[in-house]
Amino acid sequence: MNHRARALAATALLTLVALIPAGLGAIARQPAAPTAPAEPVAGPANRIGAIALTVTDLDRSMEWYRSVLDAEPLGIRTLEGEAFERLTGVFGARARAASLRIGSETIELFEFITPRGRPIPHDSHGNDRWFQHIAIIVRDMDEAYARLKAHNVAHASPQPQRLPDWNTNAGGIEAFYFRDPDGHYLEILEFPSGKGEQRWQSNDRLFLGIDHTAIVVDDTEASLAFYRDLLGLRVAGTSENHGPEQERLNAVFPARLRITTLRAPTGPGIELLEYLTPRSGRPMPADTQPTDVWHWHVAINVDNVEPLFVACRKAGGRPVSPGPQPVSANGERAGSGLMARDPDGHALLFLTGQ
Repeated sequence: MNHRARALAATALLTLVALIPAGLGAIARQPAAPTAPAEPVAGPANRIGAIALTVTDLDRSMEWYRSVLDAEPLGIRTLEGEAFERLTGVFGARARAASLRIGSETIELFEFITPRGRPIPHDSHGNDRWFQHIAIIVRDMDEAYARLKAHNVAHASPQPQRLPDWNTNAGGIEAFYFRDPDGHYLEILEFPSGKGEQRWQSNDRLFLGIDHTAIVVDDTEASLAFYRDLLGLRVAGTSENHGPEQERLNAVFPARLRITTLRAPTGPGIELLEYLTPRSGRPMPADTQPTDVWHWHVAINVDNVEPLFVACRKAGGRPVSPGPQPVSANGERAGSGLMARDPDGHALLFLTGQ
């Protein structure tokens, strides 16, 4: 997808009908045997788009992502009106939203003016099921870590970790978890030669782009029924990670994770993190709203959004929107959108016609 098409898709997400007239400890659980994928009911997801998160102060967050991670601002919109309320499931919703590009990928920051949401729990851990992060690939881990320290970022890992060579799929990867001003987890990651996509071997910038967003799930098989069987994402990689490096990376002891990476034809991946141990992670609060600062959502382009309103329930999820809502780009109707939650409560924004 070229930059113009990508920018148009980002604009469509931000202008969400904007919007319409108003302007929008356990014992390790053994992984189950994999099941064969079914035909996706909505047609296969053809693109994973912008990854969005809720912030408390949009201007502060924009400056932080720009100065710390070299994110390129693409624009700010005000979202309000009935269509935006119905899309998000939030009565009286009014928000400012900014789109920023890191490499070829886009993140979106939402500050809700009304109503205001709750902060990220101060005692959050890496195995809680509201955990989500984006993995930003870097050219050089030492240089990137020095940049983060120069900006006094909050550490989640004690320092960058190099995953051990015995782990065939992950050995040699260097990774570090940290937090943004609101407490969202972020990761920087450097692939060794021979791992990751070829584009991650580039030297043209320090922060190369977003490889994936990771979410903690309770049961990988239940999540595969949703993401693979319902949405048609393909399994691109698996591993089982454990040991002191993984424990320090995630700041969780004794961490043993089943990791499954899913991808659409284009866009960043979605990585499922199932903690086999410890099993102490807390579920997503049942009353989570897009206004809450722990809220993230991932835009997924599909061929047909209509069947997902019913089908996501059958796959263990639930719709947030009362039905598909019109979305627009540059003031013109550009398709439909539906917000829904997966079996663990992680939010997705399905888009068609983009």
